[in-house]
Amino acid sequence: MNALNIVEYTHTLGAQAKAASAQMARASAATKSRALLALARLLRENTAALQDDNALDLVPAQANGLSAPMVDRLRLTPKVLETCALGCEQLAVMPDVIGEIVGMKQQPSGIRVGQMRVPIGVFGMIYESRPNVTIEAASLSIKSGNACILRGGSEAIASNQALARLVQQALTEAGLPEHAVQLVQITDREVVGQLIAMPEYVDVIIPRGGKGLIERISREAKVPVIKHLDGNCHTYVDDPCDLAMAVKVADNAKTSKYSPCNASESLLVARAVAAQFLPAIGAVFAAKGVEMRGCAESLALLQGVAGAQLVAATEQDWSEEYLAPIISIKVVAGVDEAIAHINRYSSAHTEAILTTDHRHAQQFLREVDSASVMVNTSTRFADGFEYGLGAEIGISTDKFHARGPVGIEGLTSLKYVVLGDGEVRV
Repeated sequence: MNALNIVEYTHTLGAQAKAASAQMARASAATKSRALLALARLLRENTAALQDDNALDLVPAQANGLSAPMVDRLRLTPKVLETCALGCEQLAVMPDVIGEIVGMKQQPSGIRVGQMRVPIGVFGMIYESRPNVTIEAASLSIKSGNACILRGGSEAIASNQALARLVQQALTEAGLPEHAVQLVQITDREVVGQLIAMPEYVDVIIPRGGKGLIERISREAKVPVIKHLDGNCHTYVDDPCDLAMAVKVADNAKTSKYSPCNASESLLVARAVAAQFLPAIGAVFAAKGVEMRGCAESLALLQGVAGAQLVAATEQDWSEEYLAPIISIKVVAGVDEAIAHINRYSSAHTEAILTTDHRHAQQFLREVDSASVMVNTSTRFADGFEYGLGAEIGISTDKFHARGPVGIEGLTSLKYVVLGDGEVRV
């Protein structure tokens, strides 16, 4: 497709989305729920066929040497599809926030002023590898009364096309416009450049992928961007703590799955518990083949662990998102040094403290400057589904509008509404 045709194609998508967004904004809660329940049913009915379509992407991805974490993200297993279906059902029964009026207050003039929650309008979603994002984005778009244009990676085109067909079938069944969710059907990268430069059609862009993609979109977009660049998440083991719990949680935070952005990439350990904790977690990591890149103090305490893969950490390791069986480890004096280290090196995604000291927990919650901050649990819970949002469109590390997992409310805006009874300003 030549450049002129790409411009025409992208603008057609934009015009169709804009028209559909007006209809979606008027749709009743019951109608949107019918679409979501239909989509959940279709996902379950078509699980086997969807895996066949997914294989059309997996086979060339593996043949072309795509990294193991990226192939893992590309895979549509029955479990992944069932999670998508459950997310649709969870969204369907959640309260509809569109039209909700909050903060209504009487003013001295007699007028009453509040804010109404309304859809953003049209959002563009640009993402890589994970085809399940097609369902997450579509379901949240439907629930929030928006329209969306989805541009997945070329490595997942067959999977995304199959899923998008089911989304449009569900929309049609519920009497909603099929153009409320549109998938870009071509893989030419020029489409991205067009999509992020159409403020007349697109109200916000949400990139979800590698750091290079997100940096490019943030630099070139002519519409607002909701983004996070990477997920350098930390788990801090405090003094005092429940050591058995700390081993269990730190293990889960790192090894339950290596590819997600909410996996812990850095482990900080208070000096007073390091001699007990590090050999215990080191044995777990060694058994699972996790490479440990540590400071000199942590490496000394890990030397006796059988089978441990130990490497001296560099300055770069403290900032690294590995997405692999590698973790950086640093011994710190205590909670103050842990907080300072996190606020310097973290990507502001998700951090956790494992502690039995309530004051330390409260200090960590107040002072760590990240989108999600946790006490005595795994960073792997930083997820829209786990937070009860039904699904997530992404995780924002920005500090305005939406922060953390972005669900329904992150895809809405507030407008002021003013109610009067003939008052005039004097």
